[in-house]
Amino acid sequence: MPPSRREELVEAAMEIFSRRGFHGTGIEQVLQESGISRMTLYNHFKSKEELILAALRRRDEIFRNRLMKFVDARGGSGIDSILAVFDFYSEWFREPGFCGCMFINASAEFRQPGSPINRAIVEHRAALVHYLEQHCTRAGLANPSALAQQLLLLLDGAVVTAQGSCCESGSRCDVIQRARQAAGALIASATSPATT
Repeated sequence: MPPSRREELVEAAMEIFSRRGFHGTGIEQVLQESGISRMTLYNHFKSKEELILAALRRRDEIFRNRLMKFVDARGGSGIDSILAVFDFYSEWFREPGFCGCMFINASAEFRQPGSPINRAIVEHRAALVHYLEQHCTRAGLANPSALAQQLLLLLDGAVVTAQGSCCESGSRCDVIQRARQAAGALIASATSPATT
């Protein structure tokens, strides 16, 4: 079934906001690059904020589905699954259109607590922590909730560092390997007898 005009608009907006930012992108740019009329836009969204929110929700869906499929395809133990998350990020960093994390970028532009966009950012991060926590629990690691949050801090730091790096020089591709090594150390400390 072909995508609806609304889906086409959300997909286009998601890609444009990822590349250009949110405040720096006007509705005119979205309309021009998507080839969608202003009337179609306003038939589906009352404001730019509503379009941003739809783009963030779509990005969350795509990102988490891709992540879960990647990790599931790797199989392995709980610890292997945790490390596979870092391998997924490594592949993501190598993509030609890598522009960092849309949610990290949005958090820098939308700081009003409790706003719909801010809630979407918080929900995305909470879903990632929950996903990591599930794998930590399955692996029998100590303090799975705290460990999941620490792992997400490593991933976020790698994303921000990679966003400012050039993959041709290898630095963007190496940064996630350093984060993976740090994750291995955290996991090892969570499996030591002193922590159980």
